[in-house]
Amino acid sequence: MQTSLSHLPPKKQEELAIIKEIILANAPVEMIILFGSHSTGKWVEDLYVEDETIYEYASDFDILVVTKKERSAEKEWRWSSIENKIRERKMLTDTHIIAHGIGFLNEKIRDNYYFFVDLLKEGTLLYDKGNYQLATPQPLSPQKRKKKAQDYFEDWFEAAKSSLKGFNFYLKEQEYKEAAFELHQATEDYYTTFLLVFTDYKPKLHDIEKLGNLASKIKAEMATAFPRSTEEEKRLFKLLQKAYIDARYRKKSYVITKEELDYLAERVKVLETLTKELCEAEIKKYDRDK
Repeated sequence: MQTSLSHLPPKKQEELAIIKEIILANAPVEMIILFGSHSTGKWVEDLYVEDETIYEYASDFDILVVTKKERSAEKEWRWSSIENKIRERKMLTDTHIIAHGIGFLNEKIRDNYYFFVDLLKEGTLLYDKGNYQLATPQPLSPQKRKKKAQDYFEDWFEAAKSSLKGFNFYLKEQEYKEAAFELHQATEDYYTTFLLVFTDYKPKLHDIEKLGNLASKIKAEMATAFPRSTEEEKRLFKLLQKAYIDARYRKKSYVITKEELDYLAERVKVLETLTKELCEAEIKKYDRDK
């Protein structure tokens, strides 16, 4: 793991210094690790056009906060609050934080979960309290990697299909809040399928926007499932995003129509197709690695 940020422009280094200060002031921290494109030097800030739709993509800062105990890492409200404090500083680069206890992290590294092994190899250590060492990964054959990825795909893709069955049932019964919740679950399950197959890891998130952003960093095509280039597209996606809480708990303020559900179901169908095609292609790669 590297410790230098010299490959980043001065402005990004300044932002990371501020982010580190905010995290240290608001959480019990053992280590702070930058991973992903800003650590490897492959970050992008780009626009591209597909089917006459403009997609804007800019890499986030991906930060792993390591705590002494996993239960400290599991307090999702803490990390959301820290992200909000960072957002209030109006930086040019958005920040996404994940958190894990040192025991969990080292277990995953030793068991060769490749998301964590890549993080170990390619990450940048921003802060280390000095109390713990990171583990050494044990070998894992291509056959075992393929078996793990195949199991992930079969389990979670099937879970998504079950949620879609629930969606279709509630839609037919005109129970639209329940339908919206099931459609959100299907969306979350497809993103989970993709992330587990490609990274062996799914963060403790139910936010489909954040899950989609993580998936899009791996394969840009995943961003096309839910276009958000117009205000209407943004509004409809937000309806689905809010369904996890508002529809699930039947908030009176949450209203969604059949027409809106029909549109969102079509977008989830696109996500299903992308997930299937990309995951199956990734799983086949392991045969070439034998």
